Amino acid sequence: MTSIVESSSLFEIDTELDDLLEQIEEQVETEGEPSEELLSRFRQFCHAHGEKVDRIGRFVRMMEAREQYCRTEAARLGERARASANKVDRTKSMVLFYLMSRELKKIEGPEFTLRIQKNSQDSVRVLDEPALPMAYRKVEVRIEGALWETILSYLPEELERALIACFHESKPDTEAIKAAVSRHEEVAGAEVHRGFHLRVA
Repeated sequence: MTSIVESSSLFEIDTELDDLLEQIEEQVETEGEPSEELLSRFRQFCHAHGEKVDRIGRFVRMMEAREQYCRTEAARLGERARASANKVDRTKSMVLFYLMSRELKKIEGPEFTLRIQKNSQDSVRVLDEPALPMAYRKVEVRIEGALWETILSYLPEELERALIACFHESKPDTEAIKAAVSRHEEVAGAEVHRGFHLRVA
């Protein structure tokens, strides 16, 4: 029985059970009852079928637990990475303050040299963000496609091109698609269907 579980897939076991049932039915019709050998093989495959289902269930549960663990670890390691990055920034700022306050260009140790290096480009430091005019901000918005098309239809051609040039990305609005289909409207490039999922209980 163990060899059946290990060497056969669930589909193969199921097919073999169908074949055995047909053989049993034929023997009952021709001989009045099935042979013990045939019944024994049928019981073995029934047992193997149950064991195979349980193995698949255990595998799915184990993979779900592993997925959850990996996601938890990713979040934990991401937090540790951010904490480490903050420590690096604080340490660099402290050393930079030390060097600049003493008008030093660098300090050296047996392995490392800590040196003041001028940035390759200017950087901006925002002192009062609420006071910053909108003209000097980048705006990210999320709007429905229908509203986007309506806005474009009201704009002069030059402004329409400028706004389209700012377009970054879009993704399907599944709720809008389902709502349209429920109103018996056809949505090109999409369909709505009720799928299935596997539940392990």
